Amino acid sequence: MSKRTYRDLPEHLDALREKGLLVTVDRQIDKDSELHALVRWQFVGGMKESERKAFLFTNIVDGKGRKYGMPVVVGALAANRAVYSVGMDAPVEKIQDKWDQAIAHPIAPNIVEKAACHDVVITGADLIGEGKGLGILPIPISTPGFDSAPTLTAANVVTKDPDTGISNMGTYRCALKASNRLVVRMATRVGGAGGYRHYVAHQKRGDKEMPCAIVLGAPPMVMFMGPQKLPLDADEVPVAGGLAGGPINMVRAKTVDLMVPAESEIVIEGFIDTQYVEPEAPFGESHGHVALEEYNMPMRITAITHRKNAIVPSYLSQVAPSESSVIKRVAYEPLFLKHLRDELNIKGVKNVSLHEPLTGLLRLTIVTCARDMPDTEIWRALYGAAFFKGDCGKITVAVNDDIDPDNMDAVWWAIAYRSNPILDVKLLERRGQGHGPKREHGTERDSTMLIDATMKSPMPPLALPKQEYMERAKGIWDELGLPTLKPQPPWFGYSLGDWLPEWDAAALRAVKGDWLENGRISEQHKKKGLKPETKFRPDEAGEE
Repeated sequence: MSKRTYRDLPEHLDALREKGLLVTVDRQIDKDSELHALVRWQFVGGMKESERKAFLFTNIVDGKGRKYGMPVVVGALAANRAVYSVGMDAPVEKIQDKWDQAIAHPIAPNIVEKAACHDVVITGADLIGEGKGLGILPIPISTPGFDSAPTLTAANVVTKDPDTGISNMGTYRCALKASNRLVVRMATRVGGAGGYRHYVAHQKRGDKEMPCAIVLGAPPMVMFMGPQKLPLDADEVPVAGGLAGGPINMVRAKTVDLMVPAESEIVIEGFIDTQYVEPEAPFGESHGHVALEEYNMPMRITAITHRKNAIVPSYLSQVAPSESSVIKRVAYEPLFLKHLRDELNIKGVKNVSLHEPLTGLLRLTIVTCARDMPDTEIWRALYGAAFFKGDCGKITVAVNDDIDPDNMDAVWWAIAYRSNPILDVKLLERRGQGHGPKREHGTERDSTMLIDATMKSPMPPLALPKQEYMERAKGIWDELGLPTLKPQPPWFGYSLGDWLPEWDAAALRAVKGDWLENGRISEQHKKKGLKPETKFRPDEAGEE
């Protein structure tokens, strides 16, 4: 690395390679039908998250067999938490602290005159025609069989407020339409895209176009800015500098009055039409359904600039888990926890988990509460988590800390045995649809369900052998060469509060073969006239 305090994308890939987190594929791969489908298998093939990796493809063709000179990387930001951690240059557990520090102490960028992203500059007639302009970029089709176009997914889309001059850098999908035209989709819902607010501001001024720069392959600490939720009107680049611990190098684009990261791999410059819209999609979206065709923002391309040996990044999104859901989950969950603990002062909250598979973080939120937490605080936590972010928490469940929120069987076990629906379930009306397959900006409204699935009183232990016996048995399992185990909690029994020392002693005698002694003890407590199934507690029986 140079004097920069952050890695560019090639240096980031080197770091992933050194940690065994990058797979390089040199065989020919069709970007239109094979590339994303291949990487998808590590998310739907039963692999652990820790086994997922970034994929670098070096031999790319399209559906017509045309070859490309640029490689494509997928999963390089967040195939799993370890990959995200490398990009943030921090352990996963320290990432939220790093975000807090960066937001509180942004560092202004360093403006440069020359930049690697301007090694090659393509303008004018070189943008027009088959195999020119956008046609030189091996942009994959994300959902083969449903998507109607190659689509930019790992893009940082730069726009600027025409009145304040404050820039925004959002991650929006951009569908290729011609060698010099694409269509950008920015969320128009309440709390949606910052770029859309700029679009509306330009319309109000009577501007027919809005300058735009689409950045592909910025340094990872800059790329993380797109999906991260920052305060409105916050300029992302100084926050990226805060993450990096030093200024981000920025350079003025060639044909639009916007600043872009100097170490970007590729920059697509142009103007978004603020008068006309053009049909875009279908496209497999991050909410897990295919977004059907709708009108969005056409952009005419005025320049494409790139590094000499540029790399095209692409996000794996669509059905969760995916790269985009990992990026959001690692960023969002600490924000929820900080909100409940620090802003609402609910100290008993131990964890907040946004359910990832299929629901994609948006619909199911699980709040982990300490066992001694008062019910009033549990309900404050449920309400606080459900409405902290408009598109998350439609179903919000409170559980105790013995429940693994990533094991939905365990969550359902808690709901089944620790909640009384008439008392512990609240239904609340008038919730917005949020990001999903239904029209987000229509008149239809959704609702919210809150479930208190915490223990209301002590319960008997989980009926599995204690940990020491399960571990002993696992040793024998391994010795016998049986299939590799992948333990899922709960895999051993533990106390849930309703358990006595006398029962512990009896269980210990039983495993030692002294069960006859237990029989002699129970015989001493025989009684007449009681109905079978009457409870007996040795701590209340006294001496007889």
